[in-house]
Amino acid sequence: MLTINKIYLMDCFDFLKKIDDGSIDLAVIDPPYNLQKAEWDIFKSHDDFLAFTYRWIDSLVPKLKKTGSLYIFNTPFNSAFILQYLLKKGLIFQNWITWDKRDGLSAAKRKFTNRQETILFFTKSNKYTFNTEEIRVPYESTERMEHAKIKGIIKNGKRWFPNPKGRLCGDLWHFSSERHKNKINGKTPKLPHQTPKPLDMFERIIKASSNPKDLVLDCFIGSGTTAIAAKKLNRNFIGCDNNKKYVTIARKRLASFIKSS
Repeated sequence: MLTINKIYLMDCFDFLKKIDDGSIDLAVIDPPYNLQKAEWDIFKSHDDFLAFTYRWIDSLVPKLKKTGSLYIFNTPFNSAFILQYLLKKGLIFQNWITWDKRDGLSAAKRKFTNRQETILFFTKSNKYTFNTEEIRVPYESTERMEHAKIKGIIKNGKRWFPNPKGRLCGDLWHFSSERHKNKINGKTPKLPHQTPKPLDMFERIIKASSNPKDLVLDCFIGSGTTAIAAKKLNRNFIGCDNNKKYVTIARKRLASFIKSS
């Protein structure tokens, strides 16, 4: 077993071979999408892309504990194939989460513009961690909720009062993309990584599906967001990427976070 709380410069398959079976509490995976956006995201065909995807899934699934959870990011189209494959592998479907990016992957003129990504949430069994209270979100009807705090709202003959932590988290998530969060003078900058994910979104996943000291895995760790979110929330992590530039960025970001925390 590799040493935990480290980011490795390794191919995902070599990396997963060195992870003990049944050792991972949570896997958060943001793999290639086959969108042709960078060299690492280019495949000869959709079939080649799926073969690669199914291969890393085959390598990853045994590493999860029986109580383990798996989140996979991708396009809605690709996710339809991935979902069916995970079901055939015997994993249990929990949610198809839609990430409303407040951004677009393209400026389509002959179809509706893509402004979402999919996050598939599966578990290894029906016994798994899910911390509902840790991921409540603000109520949308703030004025009505302020009134309800005092007198409550009658529901099914009972008086209901809003939860001070907010409402239950749904499967439609509103997180601005990193591109738009880091605008400079109204312009979106070129970021060191092509497809960074928002830290607060990864924090939600890790809060929901792991507990302190649990082990979180990411075998396409990119700029290191999973590692930083895990450390911030007192979880252990282990991750890799086969791109030397990204691993250098990830290690520097992690070291900077640890130094400042």
